Amino acid sequence: MLPRTASATRTPHLNRLVSAGSRRVLPRCPPSLGVRGSLAATPRLLSTITTQQPSPLKRQPAPRATVGFERHLATVLDEPTQTATAPLYELRSFSPQAPLTVRDHTKVYAKQRVNYHGIPGDVNEMYLVFEACLQVGRLERAAQVLKRLANLDVMPPADYLDLFNQYLDAKVSQLLQEPDVDKADDIHKAFETMVSDGREFPVGGETVALLLKASLTSTDAETMQRYVTRYLSLLPTQTALETVFNTEILTYEELTKVAELCPKYNMPDNVDPETFAQQQQQQQEQQQQQETAVDQSEATAEPLVTSGKPSAVPQVLGTPQKGFGLQFVKRTVSMFKDIPDGFDISTLPISQQREIQSKLERDCVDASLARWREENESLQKMGLNTSLDTPSLNSRLYQWQKDLESRLREMLVEVEKSEMVSKKNKDDLDRCIYGPFIRQSNPERLAAVTIISTLSSLAMGGAHKGSTIASLITHIAKFAEEDIRVQKAEALINKHNLRKTKSKQHNPRSVLRFKNSTASAGSSDMADSNTLDVVMEDEAWTTTIRTKVGAALLSALLDTAKITLVREDPSTKTLVTQNQPAFSHVMQLRKGKKVGTIIPNKAVVELLVREPVPDFLARHLPMVTPPDPWVSFERGAYLETKTPVLRLKNGEREQKLYTEAAIARGDMDQVFKGLDVLGKTGWKINSPVFKVMLDVWNSGKQIANIPPLNPIFDLPPEPASTEDPTVKRAWLKELKVIENERSGLHSQRCFMNFQLEIARAYRDQTFYFPHNVDFRGRAYPIPPYLNHMGADHVRGLMLFAKGKPLGESGLRWLKVHLANVYGFDKASLQERQDFADENIENIRDSVKNPLNGSQWWLQAEDPWQCLATCFELAAALELEDPTKYVSHLPIHQDGTCNGLQHYAALGGDTWGAQQVNLVPGDRPADVYSAVAKLVIKGIEDDLAKGNEFAKAMDGKITRKVVKQTVMTNVYGVTFVGAKKQVLKQIEAAYPNIGAESGIEPALIASYVTQHIFRAMSTMFKGAHDIQNWLGEIGGRVCRALTPEQLDEFERSERSPYGDGTTSGENMTLAGNPKKSSAHKNDEILNNFQSTIIWTTPLRMPVVQPYRKHGTKTVSTCMQDLVMTIPERSDPVNRRKQLQAFPPNFIHSLDASHMILSALHCDELGLNFAAVHDSFWTHASDVDSMNAVIRDAFIRIHSEDVIGRLAAEFQARYKNSLYLAKIESGTKMAQEIQRWRVKNKLGPRKELLLEKERQELLRSSNPEDVERGKKIISPASLYEQYSSAQDLTIPEDLKEVTIGNVTGVEEKKVRRERGMDEEGEVDGNEEAVEHEDGMLGDEPREMDDNSGLDALRNTNHFALSQSRAKASIAAGGKQKHHIDIWLPLTFPPIPEKGDFDVRSLKDSTYFFS
Repeated sequence: MLPRTASATRTPHLNRLVSAGSRRVLPRCPPSLGVRGSLAATPRLLSTITTQQPSPLKRQPAPRATVGFERHLATVLDEPTQTATAPLYELRSFSPQAPLTVRDHTKVYAKQRVNYHGIPGDVNEMYLVFEACLQVGRLERAAQVLKRLANLDVMPPADYLDLFNQYLDAKVSQLLQEPDVDKADDIHKAFETMVSDGREFPVGGETVALLLKASLTSTDAETMQRYVTRYLSLLPTQTALETVFNTEILTYEELTKVAELCPKYNMPDNVDPETFAQQQQQQQEQQQQQETAVDQSEATAEPLVTSGKPSAVPQVLGTPQKGFGLQFVKRTVSMFKDIPDGFDISTLPISQQREIQSKLERDCVDASLARWREENESLQKMGLNTSLDTPSLNSRLYQWQKDLESRLREMLVEVEKSEMVSKKNKDDLDRCIYGPFIRQSNPERLAAVTIISTLSSLAMGGAHKGSTIASLITHIAKFAEEDIRVQKAEALINKHNLRKTKSKQHNPRSVLRFKNSTASAGSSDMADSNTLDVVMEDEAWTTTIRTKVGAALLSALLDTAKITLVREDPSTKTLVTQNQPAFSHVMQLRKGKKVGTIIPNKAVVELLVREPVPDFLARHLPMVTPPDPWVSFERGAYLETKTPVLRLKNGEREQKLYTEAAIARGDMDQVFKGLDVLGKTGWKINSPVFKVMLDVWNSGKQIANIPPLNPIFDLPPEPASTEDPTVKRAWLKELKVIENERSGLHSQRCFMNFQLEIARAYRDQTFYFPHNVDFRGRAYPIPPYLNHMGADHVRGLMLFAKGKPLGESGLRWLKVHLANVYGFDKASLQERQDFADENIENIRDSVKNPLNGSQWWLQAEDPWQCLATCFELAAALELEDPTKYVSHLPIHQDGTCNGLQHYAALGGDTWGAQQVNLVPGDRPADVYSAVAKLVIKGIEDDLAKGNEFAKAMDGKITRKVVKQTVMTNVYGVTFVGAKKQVLKQIEAAYPNIGAESGIEPALIASYVTQHIFRAMSTMFKGAHDIQNWLGEIGGRVCRALTPEQLDEFERSERSPYGDGTTSGENMTLAGNPKKSSAHKNDEILNNFQSTIIWTTPLRMPVVQPYRKHGTKTVSTCMQDLVMTIPERSDPVNRRKQLQAFPPNFIHSLDASHMILSALHCDELGLNFAAVHDSFWTHASDVDSMNAVIRDAFIRIHSEDVIGRLAAEFQARYKNSLYLAKIESGTKMAQEIQRWRVKNKLGPRKELLLEKERQELLRSSNPEDVERGKKIISPASLYEQYSSAQDLTIPEDLKEVTIGNVTGVEEKKVRRERGMDEEGEVDGNEEAVEHEDGMLGDEPREMDDNSGLDALRNTNHFALSQSRAKASIAAGGKQKHHIDIWLPLTFPPIPEKGDFDVRSLKDSTYFFS
């Protein structure tokens, strides 16, 4: 028998690879859900023609890449070669001289206008419309898309033919289902007009087989003969039938018929008809079995074994008069309600566990629909009018859903009419764009998704404020797109179509298309490849499509959602019933601009503000089965819900490109495995603590961090009407503060309500938290409501599902843990153990009578965790041998200001290392107390000089005053943020300090903050130098152009549409002839700026996402909207890049430390969980985990981390040019200025001249090198003067390094009463300060407090006036530097201190 040739893969849209020498493929559109499936039994080989043309499906940002690099770092050469059997927890060596670089070859095509058929002009949008039309069986529209693509002539022939084959497949399927002469003629005409119309297409076996299939349906023998002969002639005579045979599209009988009609095309001699028929029969039987199994599963699905008795566990008291959110939670987890108390799903077979998990993930929309329907029917049975008699939103939602469903059905009819009409207006064109996408779902689900997402968005943003249309429609479209994808996936899984593709073996981790690579993704050759050329193919809806779909759905909701109000007529005193819109579309003035806003009806607001609404909660619950291992960018964790392994915001593209390329090379293996370790840790609810918490909750009292049900506030008396207006304003301000606090407490209680409902549902279950990472590699649990990273009450509920006997060591650590969570964590370990022993009676009383006893546990720093530890310790002590107690409680080991620990190790600061417990000691060091002592010493010195600020703060500096600032300083807090932190502490401790000292508290806070920063700079000098160095190299990268960007710039300048100047003219920016050279250089940078990229010790690439995104006006059925369009080519936000780089680099190190520790603990059989720098395991395993933590930290910092980063930057940005600044008054600057006056090149030609000079100097041709040496440019003049030292002006980094104080203090005072920014950086999120003008506003430092004295009695207006006068007196000249383009180099690495990181191996308190 003739063996079938290996067929080409047709993989899903985001999961495909193309190696050099293979054919180009486009994604196969899923077959229509409503039309007969496709015919190809296997993927078809299109052609043997090789092409390297890029796909046109996405825009092409500016290229970013590097070229090959040489090894020259000694530490790398000395590294031992690691084998494939090396443990996962060992660091894998990689060459920083050859970092992973991704060159995005996604091509950009000029966008056309929507044509008169309603087909978009954007190639990517055309493809999405084409895919949607095939999905819903609108083949006429799909044909119109193909025709426009052909007319634009923008696609490589093989790509276009692949799309045509998808269309042809659907057409032939339709023909076989409903045979018709006209349909057959349409197929033949389509081929002749779309493919065979004078253009050269690589027609292959798949196309011919489909055409032959259609030809054989003809009833006219002559016509059949003509078509068969015509199509077979497209293939080589000798192999034509063999090629068609390999597609498995034709049956043996059909193939025989073709051979009879064209005898010159012989059947292959070794084709066995019986075997062929048997293969097809087996495929059909397999499909039928799968479909039968699915149908039987759906028909015979039985609920879990139930007890038939209500649970003995009390219900969670609901917050009165809520919106629909809590009921949504209850409905979602209602599948647990009939499970008998004590029954754990984990005891079921794994297949049943996974079935239950799949149901949880699918249950969200269905749960909403069922609940609304049931509640509506229940009220009607009671004889109640659901629109009038109920005060809740729940009873109204079903009517909203039914009305919206009807409106969506009408909308689909309107879409069909708009597609058919010959002369289309604006509304018709809009419908033609969004119509195919809303057809992919059904009106019932679309209505539910629209209602849920709208209410969710309004509730999260504050219902009384309303929501801008742009954000609301984006929210709606996002969830509509997600739900449509879920439906498509379920349809493909449950109902197998006729096309049974045999997937080619490929690396499932690959989600990019790689060009010019002779290796498959994930192969060893790929692993050795450093520069990857990729084409990004994204199936996500474009911004335009999302906006139009979201606007259509929102508009339909606004038209149909009504709320019936019953009010008393003030004149007649009779009740009047009025039907009002639930939402209104208004224009509001925001920041000086009119913005379209959706405002809920006041009655709806009253219902919504009482409880935040969860969005699609069911897909984000803890899992009841271990998460699937991560194997690709969106494949892992949840069983059915697609979740990315990387948390992305605003559609960031570059980080996704690099992550997917790293996955393909195998660089993310350790991160993936680490996430798997975190995800497979089983958890259960701490029942005794939950019972106490439930009693507290249902009592409505404020205990620990549980807010009261009905908080009581003392309202200030209203001032008399004759009082001064300022008194009335102050009274209103106090009322607002009280109301905000009341609202905040209620929001906290509502959120806790969700958490307790979930905890109650999972009370007897073993559950799991799947994890993913942010762009720095920090791991987070995906379930947002209940996880171990929550507040104290949530952590108190968490136990490991598996227990381990305590042993002697475990009993000791359990006692130490009690002292830690109580707040007695600054003592030695022995003292902490003694603390527990001394409080045994208090512990037992807390367990026996937690709410009516002495309530000792409530005095703890973390009371719920303390109570959980009391239960665990008391239970152990009840045994005759406490060491045999099987403990489930996680024991925490926390780092001492972990960011500073990494900085101290990087800088080699011995003194700083001592303060953060890197150096062995008898007692734990406390960095916060150490800084406080230095601040006190500084204040005492000022006091001796008679300083008034020192007098005000004498004796008032405590550890608490400085703690938050010390903690956040390492993570990028600015002086503004630090001062606000200090001010908050001072005002809380000394509320009358202003009146007592006669100095504004804000100025006192500034004074204290200066001392804190100076103390930090003194204590961590090496870290301070490292931060400066990081900021300097990051600043240069942000002002650099890579070789690829320089080439692109040169091409644009050489083109006829460059800047519009001739060769002899001074080069200027078109339309801006009066701009200075500095402004012109900035505009060049704005087009080409590079982001900061580095590689973590685990080989994960980190790409900072901070860019200035552009906008696009999108016309919708509601209004024109200006939408943000993130692109990789957007200029970087230099300020954010600079400010975020040092803290993000540290975050990437602590993330690597945690993952390495997790992998090693898993290897040793330890349970492991982490909250960033807090590592958890069983009490008996703490000693083992401590050894792992120390070993991992030592391994990371035993390498030259900073040296490797420097080598990577030198390689990654090799041959780049950056825009440097030099002092304008120097002799060198004057020489450059004279050269510029003489040559008059302008900034653009000057850049091109330096590019040419550098290329000549790098040439291997000696003559070119000599020519390069003879070229005079600003850079060559700079080299003459700076041969021995760097004369460029360093980056202004005073706001981003440890201990720096800038001259922005005047600005702080100016903004004293108007600041609303927080000024601090959340360690769990991006370390970026969002304060305007932080960097470089006023570069002079305040070395003393004279500036504060001068500002004590200066108001805002006087300050601004004085500055304006000073500027005028100076002639308005602010610039003191000139810009020149220089080869990108980096300053030398700061000298490292003498601290030896290996000494921390013996440090007891490193983590404790």
